[in-house]
Amino acid sequence: MNTPAVDPPFAAGPLLLPGPVGSIELACALPTAAAARRGMAIIAHPHPLHGGTMHNKVVTVTERALLDLGLATVRFNFRGVGHSQGTHDNGVGETDDLVAIAHWLRRARAHDVLWLAGFSFGSYVTLRAAPLLAPAQVVLIAPPVGRWEFAPLAAPACPWLVVQGEEDEVVDAQAVFAWARALQPPVQLIAMPETGHYFHRRLIDLRGALRNALAGHLPPAA
Repeated sequence: MNTPAVDPPFAAGPLLLPGPVGSIELACALPTAAAARRGMAIIAHPHPLHGGTMHNKVVTVTERALLDLGLATVRFNFRGVGHSQGTHDNGVGETDDLVAIAHWLRRARAHDVLWLAGFSFGSYVTLRAAPLLAPAQVVLIAPPVGRWEFAPLAAPACPWLVVQGEEDEVVDAQAVFAWARALQPPVQLIAMPETGHYFHRRLIDLRGALRNALAGHLPPAA
């Protein structure tokens, strides 16, 4: 007789969550009680075959910005990274993993709205998942337009933000700007001058830019 899986509770710290192909490694965090709002955010990391993990500095700085704004956060390792089981699946299985995390979060924190954020490859997975999850806010940082097929992906039916460095050495910044400016309804676009793909020496500026851009979209206080 099979025993039904039981959802783990949400708590700050590391967690292994049952996923579509095995465990998904998570790192959960909570804002201060004074700052807390009724919102939660999932943050997706860059390409796992190029060293991307949930410990990437852009991912952790994004986490800090969202915690500053009062959201609970979840970073996670894509399948095949760290303690997450499975193998890389070119964004398809990774989308399934993100969706599984979102469904768990909505059960664990039923009164919170869901935000999605992703950096580089993680932004591609985030945008693939958005129509399946109807988030309240989407944040894409250095989306790899031209490296992955963004054109067929539907625009989220919610406010969304794109942050792109003007001197990105991995992603064609001009392709990102052209894609973002053609979107309907319009997307909020932040172009950061003198900024490369990994935001070296600009991480504090990124944190501030995220806080300032998102402050007007926050869910109610907890």
